[in-house]
Amino acid sequence: MADAVPDSLRAVLNRAAALERFQVAHRAPAADLAWLADYHWILRWDLGEGGTHRQRVLTHPSVHLTFISDGRARVDGVVRGVFTETIEGRGRVIGVRFRPGGLRPILGAPVSTITDRRVPVEGIFGREARAVADAIIATPEPGDAILLAEDLLRSAAPDRPDPLVLEASAVVDRIAADPALTRVDRLAAAAGVSTRRLQRLFADYVGVGPKWVIRRYRMQDAADRAAHGTDVDWADVAADLGYADQAHFTRDFTATIGMSPARYARSCAR
Repeated sequence: MADAVPDSLRAVLNRAAALERFQVAHRAPAADLAWLADYHWILRWDLGEGGTHRQRVLTHPSVHLTFISDGRARVDGVVRGVFTETIEGRGRVIGVRFRPGGLRPILGAPVSTITDRRVPVEGIFGREARAVADAIIATPEPGDAILLAEDLLRSAAPDRPDPLVLEASAVVDRIAADPALTRVDRLAAAAGVSTRRLQRLFADYVGVGPKWVIRRYRMQDAADRAAHGTDVDWADVAADLGYADQAHFTRDFTATIGMSPARYARSCAR
């Protein structure tokens, strides 16, 4: 059994090698924003002059708001493929990971409208957000930068929590916590709603369907097992994750990660 890995790092592919190139820290959001945001994250790197690193991430079903030291400030919708980002030289990112559904009250439209899209911060928070973003990027102390980011969230958020955000987040949390949960109909039954209503909720608030979310968390489970060693019984992994056979699991893993489970395990070992 693999050692427990923080949820925030499970998405990072080839994690051991990646964490030699950059550092990630997390901070809880203010209490009044906890219904919208999972956490704030601070990414730092120093690769030396001319140094670069290309990182691949098997993303969670979450939207991120990021303020990058090179001046970019954007909202990243849920990425259905593998998210890839290149970092260079020295830099920092201040980020907000929204709870599943957390952006919906701010966006004012189905979260699926920004799935697989990057939107400049002013495209969602208004033109005045550009000046706020510049201030966040220029602020050297991460704690102070996070306070500015939280003020931006408050300026756009409704006065009262949206109960559908809490509902969507609770269902996604259930998927993440239960590796044996592999079917949408069983998920709907556990949540006490119809399959149709669950699908509508996810399209509107999460940005992707419940089947995708289940499959993504199971792929993260598989990648995590592979990352901990090459001596893995892939037939057992496939069965544990709800696949009818190893061949189907291997096809899905290869299509998602870009290489077979065994090859990925070897790449992590190197």
